[in-house]
Amino acid sequence: MKHPFCPNQLQRNAIPFVLLLFSITPLLTHRHSLVFGSSVSERIAKRPDPLRKFKHYAGNFDIRNKHYWASAAFTGIHGYAVAGVWLLCGVGFGVFVVVKNLISTFPVVDRSNSSNIIVFLLIILFTIFAIGGSSVAIAANEKSSQRAEKLEEIIFGAGEDASLTIAKVKSTMVQMHTLLLPYDSKTCDLLDLIAHRLRKVSLTVNTFVQSSRKYWDRAIQTLYVVNVVVVSIDLVALVAGFVLLALQNRPGIIVLIFCCWILTTLSWILTGVDFFFYNFIGDTCSTLKNFEEDPQNNSLMDMLPCPNFTSSAQTLEQINYSVHSFISEINSKIEEVLSQINDQNEDVSFPEVCDPFSSAPDYTYKPQNCRNNSIPVGDLPTILSRFICYEANMSTENCMENGKFVPEGIYEMSLAYSRSIEDFINIYPDLSSLMECSSLKRAFSEIVAGQCRPIELWTKVLWSSMLGLSLVMIVLVLLWSCKSIFTASLQGSNL
Repeated sequence: MKHPFCPNQLQRNAIPFVLLLFSITPLLTHRHSLVFGSSVSERIAKRPDPLRKFKHYAGNFDIRNKHYWASAAFTGIHGYAVAGVWLLCGVGFGVFVVVKNLISTFPVVDRSNSSNIIVFLLIILFTIFAIGGSSVAIAANEKSSQRAEKLEEIIFGAGEDASLTIAKVKSTMVQMHTLLLPYDSKTCDLLDLIAHRLRKVSLTVNTFVQSSRKYWDRAIQTLYVVNVVVVSIDLVALVAGFVLLALQNRPGIIVLIFCCWILTTLSWILTGVDFFFYNFIGDTCSTLKNFEEDPQNNSLMDMLPCPNFTSSAQTLEQINYSVHSFISEINSKIEEVLSQINDQNEDVSFPEVCDPFSSAPDYTYKPQNCRNNSIPVGDLPTILSRFICYEANMSTENCMENGKFVPEGIYEMSLAYSRSIEDFINIYPDLSSLMECSSLKRAFSEIVAGQCRPIELWTKVLWSSMLGLSLVMIVLVLLWSCKSIFTASLQGSNL
């Protein structure tokens, strides 16, 4: 008598399993770098690009692209330009003072005390403004740095989660390969290919997380430290200016003017850099907001390590269909076997294998829909073990008479396939998460909902306070210079 379970039937049942592995492969052949981008916006596209002779950038938000960085950095040109002009004016003023002191002294001019008093009061007033601006700049710098670190934690945390998920899926694929190696070389070759590509994807993600995190940390820390140092020295210079004015120490004021001229130049450069940082944060948040509103028409889709949403949905549907078909064929075979056995007046019960996927047309993953008396596909060998026919000890006829209708070889094969399918079902949520880029989308949503508004606010306050401080410092340096020249004129001496 023919065994109800025969090798060719079992391997036919495994065909959907091979198909679902083929359906995964396109996901892993989609080669992308883990970067963050956005659709072309008119604001970004029309920025001048210094690397292209100041033509429009006309590109996407892309941190890989040096032209994007050049055009974004150029948005701070107002700060860099004023710093350059101010530095040249300082050189010119220094040359004038040196030449004037070598040629002659400042002529004695009779000035009323009211002029000196007005200049003195203006110095006090603008010094107060400068101290206030410095305090705001330090506070905004601290808040911006904290928000940037939070942004870093969310983005790179999502990258690390994706890397761990990839490692878990890869490990399961290797385990499935070990189980199926004696029975299905074609599927094992495909599993090898998938595991190899998973290793490459994992390496790409890990490399991005490690290298980009290092550069991000360095950039944020450098900007934070430079802002703190320059503003702190400004505060020290302001306090020193008060003291020198009270002591009427003219040589000290000359040194102070020289130092503050350089500090003002640095403040203007930082104003430009902080404005560039503000624009970069704005670009990032605008990109993520647009991505949430319309991901299909966002160039971010072309640069994420994820398949297209449409193709990934189709691939998941194919996977769901394949597993559903595999388990349906097993349950169909069980019913056929039970029918044959019951026809022989043998009372044998066999539980249904749980199918975690719904029927057509959706094939949705719903493990909670399994019947109470069903068993996971991985437990199928446990049930079959009661019906194993050890042909070395008894004939086929004896096995059938004793209700032992599963050949030993078929049992071992069913063990390999059922455990492989069970392993695959166990990693299905992780695989689905990878294909849908769930960890990255969650990170983007968290950034848009809770991080964008605060970091945009504080970076705006930072560059605005640096702009105000730089303007006040120009006025103060000019007032101190006027004060020193007035004093030299009254005394008829060199500056």
